[in-house]
Amino acid sequence: MDDLQFIDSLDLDRCPHCGKAHPSLLRQTSFDTEKTPGGGPIMRRWSFYECRSCGGAVAAWAYYKNGRVDSSVREYFPKIPIADAALPDKVKSYMQQAMETIHAPAGSVMLAACAVDEMLKQRGYIDGKLYNRINQARDDHLITPDMAEWAHEVRLDANDQRHADMNAELPNEDDARRIVDFARALGDILFVLPARVRRGREDANPGEV
Repeated sequence: MDDLQFIDSLDLDRCPHCGKAHPSLLRQTSFDTEKTPGGGPIMRRWSFYECRSCGGAVAAWAYYKNGRVDSSVREYFPKIPIADAALPDKVKSYMQQAMETIHAPAGSVMLAACAVDEMLKQRGYIDGKLYNRINQARDDHLITPDMAEWAHEVRLDANDQRHADMNAELPNEDDARRIVDFARALGDILFVLPARVRRGREDANPGEV
């Protein structure tokens, strides 16, 4: 964060909203806030930046001291999404690319579906079409019935359907976001939360888990 400068343009690697690489994020407005938590005042200068590609807004702040604004951004929101380190390497790669290509929804949908496919393979569900394996994971109580229904609702099999139906429409960004959200939730259930539980038990009982 130290190298992110609080100037008229915010130099992020990607837009947190559309995923465009090296976006043009230009400052639109600024204001100051002050908080005194029992001590001296904490002054912040906030700025909002607009992505010229998608219109999404990014907020950033820096310290404001003695009438001068610090040159370094302390935080920005929303954060650029990053695939969780607890995911298997191949899944993590697919997920990161899917999140970064929301602005190219057909590619994002394909990558998110590949992430889901790889997650199921990592858990031993290898044979058959993707939906059949999701249903098998449901029947084996690896995932809940609601998760399986969610997979159907987001049209996770959209690529297969397009091969069969020449009139099928290409996905839009909303479609891609829904499928990416499902893939992230599935990754949390199958890998991220179990890893967090293991770490918690190890911290609570060092040397026993």
